[in-house]
Amino acid sequence: MVVSRYGRALAAGVALALLGGLPARAQDSSTAEQTIDVMNTLFGKHPGKRANHAKGVVAEGSFTPSADAAKISKASLFAGPAVPVTIRFSDATGVPTIADGAANANPHGMSLKFKLGDGSDMDVVLNSLAYFPVATGEEFRDLLKAVSESGPDAKKPTALERFVATHPAAATAGSTAKTPSSFARQTYNGVNAFVFVDKDGKRQPFRFRVVPVQGEEILSAEEAAKREPNYLVDEIGPRVAKEPAKFRVLAQLAEAGDPTNDATKPWPESRKTLDLGTLTVTKVVPDSAEAEKALLFMPNALTDGIDVSDDPLIDARVQAYAVSFGRRAQ
Repeated sequence: MVVSRYGRALAAGVALALLGGLPARAQDSSTAEQTIDVMNTLFGKHPGKRANHAKGVVAEGSFTPSADAAKISKASLFAGPAVPVTIRFSDATGVPTIADGAANANPHGMSLKFKLGDGSDMDVVLNSLAYFPVATGEEFRDLLKAVSESGPDAKKPTALERFVATHPAAATAGSTAKTPSSFARQTYNGVNAFVFVDKDGKRQPFRFRVVPVQGEEILSAEEAAKREPNYLVDEIGPRVAKEPAKFRVLAQLAEAGDPTNDATKPWPESRKTLDLGTLTVTKVVPDSAEAEKALLFMPNALTDGIDVSDDPLIDARVQAYAVSFGRRAQ
């Protein structure tokens, strides 16, 4: 099976939520093509499915902004009443039949599409990693390539071992993502930096964080292995039908000197977090498999009052997803 080719050390750090959306500007498309090519090598080709985070479930809900959010950003998302939100929860890898409790299904993902009052959308793409294993799209491609060349019979030191020796975050990022008891009981992080802009033009870099109101509930590897293969996907619908799942949408605010262009470097936990509002998940859509085919979650699909930062991974995600969407739409 494809996954077994890299189900050793660092495997959880490889199946990552790099992919995001459509291109905002021209970039080296060959890097994106090569990234998706190596994902297809690692995970196999599955027509109509995403190259990464292929297995998922689509839900609906709403976002209610806090009073404080409008003070830091002029975004319409924070200025008015609650807005509808489409949510996609997902497992990592491009294998649509991966077991939800498998180590390689980490990091689990959450993608949000806010339906704004003017008819436009705003997207946020998150996963359960605390930080990313590499800083650029080229490095991510090279990491995947190193994994693909480091099978059990590979000569030592393997390509992956050589890569990790010069990219220390690649050795540790994967261990920050753990298997939850429910998609509703996991914390999801925005590893990329964005920038709030208020009504006076003041700019504040930040990273998104979405935290379950009920608290995070993580399973041990042994507990996760005992769960049914689809336990996360199957559990979320009945859960929210009985009682909506709520999350606090937070912004971790950067201080002077905090890097905004390197997703491998988390900011200190001592940094202030601002409560932006409440995400409420109320139902799973009737035909999730069909609904997700048309869904595009674009990390650069923002709104006035929220800008991209100088993080190069934002554009890298945009370009890679353009390639992935083009292939699955054929």
